[in-house]
Amino acid sequence: MWRKILTPTYKTHRQFSDFVQQYNANHIPTTPIQKMMLTVGSAAVSLLDPRRADMIATLGETTGTIALQQIRDKMLNNPEGNDILQNQPRINTTTVDLTKLQHLPENTLGFAYYTFLNHNKVTPDSRGSVQFIDDVQLAYVMQRYREVHDLIHTILGMPTNMLGEVTVKWVESFQTKLPMTLGGSLFGAIRLKPKQREQYVKYYLPWAIQTGLNSNFMLNIYFEKRWEQPIDELQKELNIKPLELN
Repeated sequence: MWRKILTPTYKTHRQFSDFVQQYNANHIPTTPIQKMMLTVGSAAVSLLDPRRADMIATLGETTGTIALQQIRDKMLNNPEGNDILQNQPRINTTTVDLTKLQHLPENTLGFAYYTFLNHNKVTPDSRGSVQFIDDVQLAYVMQRYREVHDLIHTILGMPTNMLGEVTVKWVESFQTKLPMTLGGSLFGAIRLKPKQREQYVKYYLPWAIQTGLNSNFMLNIYFEKRWEQPIDELQKELNIKPLELN
């Protein structure tokens, strides 16, 4: 267990109340019928065009209430997870100093996260705001899930191509039980190229299922306080063994 007390690497010392302000600015109240219509519409568009991140996000929000409640309960019953719910930290380029992460030792989580973002040309600012979840705490849980997605990629050692995304979605589906993650893992696999599909069936899928079933709950990790932790140590804590291809 990582026990070193670390100060989160933030560019500012502002409080974490910005999530509630953002939530109030972006929340769109909807009736059950409206949520059902959003579910059907977003599911249809997502199947036709899996690049529509906005529709995938909407589908996650309108179908995830029960799973989000379960995630919240797991976090409430864990000291580190409870701290996350209380502080409502955010992960973006305003709150995380990526330059400092770049200069951490190469074996650390922070350096690995910076390297993942840089290598895959992605930014933590790409995660949209929650709109259709009416409970503010559950809305934060969904926002947190979105913002740690790239960290889950980093810990699992998975790229952002279709094979990597499908593999991560399988692990997330076991971890979170969000219907959107299960749908992404099932329907995303259909779009794999033949060579990717062969690797997927032989290596990635069995590893993802085993990892998802046996790993500890990643949303209980206060990543911002663990940037300096050796990533292999964090993987051991989470009971995650990196994928080895023969």
